[in-house]
Amino acid sequence: MITASNIALSYGKRVIFQDVNIKFAPGNCYGLIGANGAGKSTFLKILAGQLEADRGEVSKGKRERIAMLSQDQFAFDEHTVFNTVIMGHKKLYKVMAEREALYAKADFTDEDGIRSGELEDKFGEMNGYDAEAETAVLLNGLGIPEEMRQKKMKELEGSDKVRVLLAQALFGNPDILLLDEPTNQLDLPTINWLEAFLSRFQNTVIIVSHDRHFLNQVCTHVADIDYGKIQVYVGNYDFWYQASQLRFHQKETESKKSKAKADELKEFIRRFSSNASKAKQATSRKKLLEKLTLEDMPISSRKYPYIVFTPERPCGDIILEIKGLSKKIDGVSMFKDLTLTVNKGDKIAFVGANSLAKTTLFKILAGELEPDKGSFRWGVTMSNAYFPKENNTYFENMDLDLVGWLRQYAPPKEHESFVRGFLGKMLFAGDEALKKISVLSGGERVRCMLSRMMLSGANALILDEPTNHLDLESITSLNNGLIDFPEVLLFTSHDHQIVSTVANRIVEITTEGIIDVMMTFDEYLAMKEASLSKDAGQSEEDEYLDRQAA
Repeated sequence: MITASNIALSYGKRVIFQDVNIKFAPGNCYGLIGANGAGKSTFLKILAGQLEADRGEVSKGKRERIAMLSQDQFAFDEHTVFNTVIMGHKKLYKVMAEREALYAKADFTDEDGIRSGELEDKFGEMNGYDAEAETAVLLNGLGIPEEMRQKKMKELEGSDKVRVLLAQALFGNPDILLLDEPTNQLDLPTINWLEAFLSRFQNTVIIVSHDRHFLNQVCTHVADIDYGKIQVYVGNYDFWYQASQLRFHQKETESKKSKAKADELKEFIRRFSSNASKAKQATSRKKLLEKLTLEDMPISSRKYPYIVFTPERPCGDIILEIKGLSKKIDGVSMFKDLTLTVNKGDKIAFVGANSLAKTTLFKILAGELEPDKGSFRWGVTMSNAYFPKENNTYFENMDLDLVGWLRQYAPPKEHESFVRGFLGKMLFAGDEALKKISVLSGGERVRCMLSRMMLSGANALILDEPTNHLDLESITSLNNGLIDFPEVLLFTSHDHQIVSTVANRIVEITTEGIIDVMMTFDEYLAMKEASLSKDAGQSEEDEYLDRQAA
């Protein structure tokens, strides 16, 4: 259990938290949610003891151990993958290191023998003899093969480092587990593995994530940061959303009723305060008005952009025909002889382990890259808009402000007021619309790119991981916009909920070719699971995880 009492934190005049009191109990998994800048990561650092609050205290059991997912990919560069995972349990790693150094000595003395006995006792008490097996299970589940485990961290790609650091946080059955965006850079099978792991985990878990499906799968509670407070709801993310919307509408209704009553009293007092026959009633209503307290609706940090894609014309009969497309990058085949016909009404989610293959295909279809072999043809009625995974080339002119940047993509006849109005809908209101593109955050750049697509009027949208850097509110708005889009979508995303609610066709790019099925994403996953299921009992990994849960 971990408890935060009277926590307050401010940066200058900006209040982040004010008198936060919250208790996180064992056996529960809490999703910590809130708008960008609400203080989610900051609160995790306060709980972990990495950041000191202005006021208040954090307490836990004396023997309880906190593990937090590290965000520093370079902190363990000189350590092996195996040792990096073990270092998640600092006391165990210290004992293990001393134990190995002792046994490596050429002149092993009697004192060394006594000390080795003490170390063996400590090592056993901390389940050190299971450490190698547990590390193997975690790394295997997170997609790190055995041949990488003795490599130094600096030899790994960034996405693999993230997986190792996640294994580090999970290692050793910590009493309190703090995870900040644990699904970042994970593919869907690995996310599914993590969901299964956390469902078996018996201690306290607190997670910050923008993945709604992940939160729905693992969370027993939601801790919502808004108005400088943290409100806890029992249930998963969907339950929180429904409950919070109901609570907001109730408060809004109460506020409107109070205001209407106050306006009625003010009007009566104005009309009859000088009327002798009504003076007594006017005085009575004035006293009533003084007693009536109008509680202003607090200003929420949660804001939803307006994301609607409106095609200028419907698609014709011929949408897109791909024939024998092949491409290699740095000598590695991305796909070979890829043939596909896109039909009217298709919303195709492209899936598969190789994200570069999907990005490469999208770049070719958008005209930004040439194939090595094969051809593709868009229908004469078709116009496409492309959302790239990397958008740096679209923001090279750092002297432009937001209005100037978006005007490049707006219809020539439209005035600046149109562009500013459009930016306002995308949460760039007032002076925000005049800031330089050089200072934009990742999430702000994504909203700009989505604005560009919305202005295009295209009837075919190509989107490569559009939810990267977005907060939950923007992801929700994008999800709704893609559901409502009436024409053709080609997209890839690690957001399970977007894929499952938008796609009506799944194309998996594999090393052998493509798997093309007309079904929803959840139906596709069920099909894949059925094909991979084994008749023979539990796997060694499942048995190990069951022992850990017990």
